[in-house]
Amino acid sequence: MKWIYKAQSRVEDFMITMTGKSIRKWWALFTLPTFVAFIIGFVAPFLIGVWLSFCDFTTITDATFVGASNYQHIWDDGTFLHSLLFTVAFTIVTTIIINILAFAVAYMFTKAMKGATIFRSVFFMPNLIGGIILGWIWQIIINGILSNWGKSLTYSAKYGFWGLVILVCWQQIGYMMVVYIAGLQSLPTDVLEAAQVDGASPSQTMFKVIIPLMMPSITVCTFLTVTNGFKLYDQNLALTAGNPAHQSEMLALNIFNTFYGRVGFEGVGQAKAVIFFIIVAVIALIQNRLTTSKEVLA
Repeated sequence: MKWIYKAQSRVEDFMITMTGKSIRKWWALFTLPTFVAFIIGFVAPFLIGVWLSFCDFTTITDATFVGASNYQHIWDDGTFLHSLLFTVAFTIVTTIIINILAFAVAYMFTKAMKGATIFRSVFFMPNLIGGIILGWIWQIIINGILSNWGKSLTYSAKYGFWGLVILVCWQQIGYMMVVYIAGLQSLPTDVLEAAQVDGASPSQTMFKVIIPLMMPSITVCTFLTVTNGFKLYDQNLALTAGNPAHQSEMLALNIFNTFYGRVGFEGVGQAKAVIFFIIVAVIALIQNRLTTSKEVLA
């Protein structure tokens, strides 16, 4: 039997060697097309956008360098700062609500219960609906409720804020639920059984065992909810369109309205977009670092 194992080992070593040679020989054929598409589709437009933020332009061909004046004009009308604060508050609220409810629903559906698969599908379905359609649907629903008090979503930024929170939570809880279910199903059963044998209470098991082991899933879900909250556009456009008077306008919609809604402000809109990218990137990196640092090995 030993000669059989040696033969198998030699065959495996030969296959690994041949695979390595093939990869070294043909890697460019498979890698370069994707790399070129990435350069053309992402890197080049991004660098051009950064350059245009320092220019006065209507098209790329007539761009005139004006230095940092576009960045100075960002704060002139006050809408950008208000949109930034509005977006930060919205992102904090939705990130907390979505992740708590998605985790709770996922934990419930991983327990033995009838119809769990059907309920999972129902919870996930809102994520399949486009943002514009969701905005129109919830505009009709919420305005129908507020009309009983003679109010509407555009009456006050407060109604627009909580209307957006309801809409986004309803849409994203199902998606995050799927991520949490995958994480819960991959938990090591021996650790949970050891906690049960040691007499840990349900709350101790949850906060001392399950949640620390679930930190990779929590990292993914918080990253997605934070970035989705900051870049929200279509739901904001359909639900409130920033009314009243830009008071419920989020950052993405503010940038769009500046770029396309005000003649001669294309450069200012582009400068806002660059600032927007920096803010989201920094916050996402900080959030990812904080949650990743709390991950533990199973």
